[in-house]
Amino acid sequence: MKKFFDEFKKFIERGNVIDLAVGVLIGGAFSNIVSSLVNDLFMPLIGIVIGGHDFTNLTLKVGDAVIRYGSLIQNIVDFLIIAFCIFIFISIMNKFFSKKKDSKKSDDVILLEEIRDLLKKEL
Repeated sequence: MKKFFDEFKKFIERGNVIDLAVGVLIGGAFSNIVSSLVNDLFMPLIGIVIGGHDFTNLTLKVGDAVIRYGSLIQNIVDFLIIAFCIFIFISIMNKFFSKKKDSKKSDDVILLEEIRDLLKKEL
């Protein structure tokens, strides 16, 4: 039993699990913000543009079944906006971190780059 807990402790200490948990929590909060943005801002504006229609109330009745395709449209728009916001966020983070990595070159790398540049000038 001790071996099991030691392995579990090692698994948790790797950091991947904690990073994943933090990512899921932040993703859930971000999803709520974007869902609110879609439901409370974008969808009413889109509804006005297309004549005041509310997508969530669009239904199709087939026999006794009610198909709520408006809700599907709402969820698709919600997904696309969430995906776009995540894309923009990741793009900004990648640009931010790539600049940070370039600015932290070691002295050896800087020296080697200077030698390389001098050799290019001589050739």
